[in-house]
Amino acid sequence: MRVLIVTAVPAERDAVVRGTADPAEVAEVAVPGGVLHRLEVGGPDGPPLTVDVLAAGVGPAAAAAGTATALTVAAVRGAPYDLAVSAGIGGGFAPRSPLGSVVVAEAVAAADLGAETPDGFAAVTELGFGTAEHRPPPALVAAVAAATGAVRGTVLTVSTVTGSAERADALMRRHPHAAAEAMEGFGVAEAAAAQAVPVLEVRAVSNPVGPRDRAAWRIGEALDALAEAFARAVPALVTALRTPHPDAAPDLDLEGSQQ
Repeated sequence: MRVLIVTAVPAERDAVVRGTADPAEVAEVAVPGGVLHRLEVGGPDGPPLTVDVLAAGVGPAAAAAGTATALTVAAVRGAPYDLAVSAGIGGGFAPRSPLGSVVVAEAVAAADLGAETPDGFAAVTELGFGTAEHRPPPALVAAVAAATGAVRGTVLTVSTVTGSAERADALMRRHPHAAAEAMEGFGVAEAAAAQAVPVLEVRAVSNPVGPRDRAAWRIGEALDALAEAFARAVPALVTALRTPHPDAAPDLDLEGSQQ
């Protein structure tokens, strides 16, 4: 089985790799526009899980482009991915997701994809175009959250990081289950959905969503939390991907999990 993990920047990629395997055991594989960091994870009870980690760039467009390229190359080579994961650090909505906590997305939502109207913001779905939300497979969300002690909720994808209490409040009104904010998850999810690949999103909280105060950000601590989360999440994924779930269709209903 094969998993693609997509981060924005190399520091996030390196944290994921550090938590998952000995860096000396990581191979570098070139793909158009980037380099995959490849490692094998597994045990005596089954074949290894191939994990490729890609730093695709900041924002939903870069994330979508990098993810689509990696997925397409793998499919053309006859070794398609079974899962795509958006990973990194992000902002947490207090008090649900405090600094240093980990969030696993029950929903990956495009927070600002739509239009401003006289009656307020209208999501792209309300306008009759496309989708503004993808839902990861519940069984995988549960497995990773249980392994990492993560908060479960909606992770919002934004193109502009929230910097005021007013915008934070507006996002919470529109998305009452929001737990975190980041900039890449929806891009990864869109690319994955186009190829019927299920998606997850895992975020470690580096700052509160609200008034922008860089002095209060804890990026180093969040990267450490991300590494620790993947040290626990990847073994849980190995087990979950190999084990049929009683409440899901075959293969965890992975292809039918997105909407």
